[in-house]
Amino acid sequence: MTGSVANPSRFRGFPPEATDFYRRLAADNTKRWWEEHRGTWEPAVRDPMRALTAELTDEFGVFHLFRPHRDTRFSKDKSPYKLHMGAVTEGEGGTAYYVAIDADGLFVGSGYHRMASDPLGRFGAAAAADRRGPALEAVLASLDRRIDVGGEALATAPRGYPRDHPRVALLRHKGLTIGRSFGAPAWLSTRRTLTVVRDTWRSGAAVHEWLDTHVGPSEEPPDERR
Repeated sequence: MTGSVANPSRFRGFPPEATDFYRRLAADNTKRWWEEHRGTWEPAVRDPMRALTAELTDEFGVFHLFRPHRDTRFSKDKSPYKLHMGAVTEGEGGTAYYVAIDADGLFVGSGYHRMASDPLGRFGAAAAADRRGPALEAVLASLDRRIDVGGEALATAPRGYPRDHPRVALLRHKGLTIGRSFGAPAWLSTRRTLTVVRDTWRSGAAVHEWLDTHVGPSEEPPDERR
């Protein structure tokens, strides 16, 4: 990942060239094509993402922009470049805030993408509890219907919980995220995108508060997390 960038230009939106760039990259994901079109990626994708996240830092934290190159060492797919540009930050309580642009348009998400063993244990205990579990169900049910609830999940109940537990659907989660795909409406190329991203994250505040209160970030050293 690249570090944050100081004092980028004011965010003005993602131009149509951003989504078009990724459509074309998907058709020819090679170093030759990338180098020939890097002059499009920088002003249409990288620079707007830097500017967008810079304007959100005061409220959500310092963002890191993901590098465009894929790690192909352990993948059968050796295509060298990612088909999206993403940025992420972690709030003080542990919630991650993620925004990305790709061929389909804008995606905005938040939550706990993949929990290490200690937060996962706390999540299971809270989700199973008689008061805390129903409280999470209630805040998830109150979300805008256009918000998707996601996160990697087990096929069945985790060890220690019965398969017929009333909240088994929650207990199966190894990560819990909320997010929305907005596509590529006309406003994507304007400053309205900044408002949409901010408001989407704010709309999930009750979910973030539950997670930060009852789960929180891992306390294990990074190399011991599973």
